Amino acid sequence: MTDDAYLIVADYFFLVFHNLLILFNLFGWIVKKWRKWHLACILLTFASWGILGIWYGFGYCPLTDWHWQVLRKLGEYDLPSSYVSYLLERMLGIRLSPTLVDALTVGSALLALAASLWINFRKK
Repeated sequence: MTDDAYLIVADYFFLVFHNLLILFNLFGWIVKKWRKWHLACILLTFASWGILGIWYGFGYCPLTDWHWQVLRKLGEYDLPSSYVSYLLERMLGIRLSPTLVDALTVGSALLALAASLWINFRKK
């Protein structure tokens, strides 16, 4: 395979894996067997956004960083700061204001975290 072929495979890998991770972060708390894993995953996501964000900028995600590196090698530039903005535009052709996307992203993640905390620690 050529270098470009590897990069295209990597692009699709990140699309699939990152989308699945986002869906898991939003809805993984619903499935009883996944609840502990979901809590750990969403806490790691917030840690990345906040703690790594101290050095790389609030909302930093290593997956986004690595995917951006692949896309730049494929010749894509002017990538948005938000992976969700990128997904909305690439997959659905929707372009929303970055502020709105960030608010929806953080708000949805906070709701998923609250649901996970409630479902994992409530008295049965």
